[in-house]
Amino acid sequence: MVDHSFKEDFKYKHDNPYHDRLAQFSEFVLRDNESEEHKGRWNQDVFKRDGKLFLEIGSGAGHFMVDYCVDHPDHNFVGLDYRFKRSFALAKKLSSLENKNFRYLRAKGERIEFQFAENELDGIFYFFPDPWPKSRHNKKRLIQEPFLKGAHKVLKPGAIFYIKTDHDDYAEWMAREIKQCGLFDILLESKDMRAEHPDHFLCKYTTGFERIFLQQGIKIKAFVLQAKK
Repeated sequence: MVDHSFKEDFKYKHDNPYHDRLAQFSEFVLRDNESEEHKGRWNQDVFKRDGKLFLEIGSGAGHFMVDYCVDHPDHNFVGLDYRFKRSFALAKKLSSLENKNFRYLRAKGERIEFQFAENELDGIFYFFPDPWPKSRHNKKRLIQEPFLKGAHKVLKPGAIFYIKTDHDDYAEWMAREIKQCGLFDILLESKDMRAEHPDHFLCKYTTGFERIFLQQGIKIKAFVLQAKK
């Protein structure tokens, strides 16, 4: 059964005080379905400038988002997460950045093809998602056919999708789903990214979760995918 979040008529339902509190950051925060109003017009209507457009799904505490935006002021960056309190904490952090080359969505990654138009994104980042380790919860994992089809659709031809995870089983799941869908060339697949490719772009940035995993001796699994079009 496909998650209803993937359906066009999906509407967010919640009663959380952080939803209203996020409104104070409306300069750069979009909530629920608000982001879908800009499908196909992000650079023109939202950023109001030309530039490569990137999406990070699961921005969490924002370690990667903040560092990437500072390092790439000419890129247009959209961060996304679904947790309310976490989103509010990150919005406060983002508000202190001088260069507002970003927008933040309190929304669901499952909605990607309703948030962005076909061939609109130059790249996607997806780092250390919830692995939903219990078998009865595996269906909640984002990396599966409906999402991969949506991600492929919104990426430009040849655009890159970067993934990192600490979880062995989820990494194996990802490999199966990616190969089965056949929409991406796998440019890199590593079971120990830091040891095998220490100079790679994916090793330049360390998220908060990643720092903890590395301290625990957990190997970082990674994929670099290229949209086949």
